[in-house]
Amino acid sequence: MKAINILQKLYTRKFLIKNTKSYNIFVIALLILLLLFLLVLSISVGASNIPLSKTFSVLFRKDEITKEFQIINYVRIPRTLAAIFAGCALSLSGLILQTVLDNALAGPSIIGVSSGSGLFTTLITALFPAYIMLMPVAAFAGAFLATLLVYLIAKKTGASRIAIVLSGVAVSSFIGAITDTILTIKPDTAISRTSFLIGGLSGVTMKGIKLPGILIFISFIAVFVLSYDMNILSLGDETAKSLGLNVPLYRFIFIVLSSLFSGSAISFAGLLGFIGLIVPHASRLIIGSDTRLLVIVSALLGSSFTLLCDIMARTLFAPYEIPVGIIMSFLGGPFFIYLLFNQRRRVVDD
Repeated sequence: MKAINILQKLYTRKFLIKNTKSYNIFVIALLILLLLFLLVLSISVGASNIPLSKTFSVLFRKDEITKEFQIINYVRIPRTLAAIFAGCALSLSGLILQTVLDNALAGPSIIGVSSGSGLFTTLITALFPAYIMLMPVAAFAGAFLATLLVYLIAKKTGASRIAIVLSGVAVSSFIGAITDTILTIKPDTAISRTSFLIGGLSGVTMKGIKLPGILIFISFIAVFVLSYDMNILSLGDETAKSLGLNVPLYRFIFIVLSSLFSGSAISFAGLLGFIGLIVPHASRLIIGSDTRLLVIVSALLGSSFTLLCDIMARTLFAPYEIPVGIIMSFLGGPFFIYLLFNQRRRVVDD
C-alpha cells in the first residue's frame, strides 16, 4: 500500500491543499474527464475493437445496417451505462453506510446489504418469474431488511464498530446460504448463477437498466440535497442532537437511500463486491471528509472504477470474458486487508 501513503503525502503539500475551492473544482473536473474518457473507451473496446473514428461515426450517423452499430447500440452502450449506474450506486451506498453507522469497514458487500438484496432478487426470479419486472423493488426490500437486521443485532450487542461488522458477516453468510440453496434447487432461474453471485454486466439491456437507473438518479439527488445533514450526523449522535438534527429520522432516511442504491444496482449487476468499501475511502484520500464533496467524488470515482474493471474484464483475456466482479475482488481484497490493519493500528494508538 505504498501508493496510498505516497498519495497521502502528496495531497498534504502546499500546492495541493485539501478543501480549497480551486482544488475541489480541479479534482471534480479531472474525474469528469476521466469518466468521459473511460466511457468512450468502453464503447470502443471489447471482443471486437472498433476504432474511435468509426465509433463516433456510428454514434452520430446511426447507420443501423452496419455490424458496428448493432454492437455499439445494443451491447456496449447499455453495458457502459450499467457500469456507470452500478459504480455510482454501490459507492454511494457504501459512503452512506460508513457515515451513518460510523464504521470505516461498512459496505454493502461486507455487512449483508448485498446479500439481502440478492436473496429477494433470487426469490422473484425463481418463484415469481412472471413478475421479473419487480426485481428492483425486491432488491431494495431485501437490502433494506438486511440493513435493519444488522443494525438491530449490533445495537443489541453493544453497537460497537466490530459488532456491526461481525453482525453483517453473520447475516451475510446466513442469507448467502439461502440464496445458494434456491439457485441449486432451481438452476433454471432467469438469472445466471455464476454471473449473479460474482457480479457481471454481460447481457444487460436498456430495458433492464431503465427503472434501476431512474431510482439511482433520484436517490443521488436526494443524497446530494441531504448531504449537509449527513455531515452533521457524521459528527456523532450527541453532537448532531445538540445541533437540532432528528438523529433517528435521518438515520432511517439514509438507510433507505443506501438500500435503494444497492438494491437498484444488484438487480441488474449482481453481487459486485468491495466497490462500496474501496471508493469512499479513496474519495476521502483525494477530497477530504466533507460529505457534500464526497457524494460527488464518490459517484464519479465509483463510476470510473467500475467502467475500468469492466473494460479489463472484457479485454484481458479477449475474446474470452471474465465477470467484472472477479476484477473487483482482486483489487478490493488487498485493500480490505489494509483497512483492517489500519483500524488495528488506530486502536493501539488510542
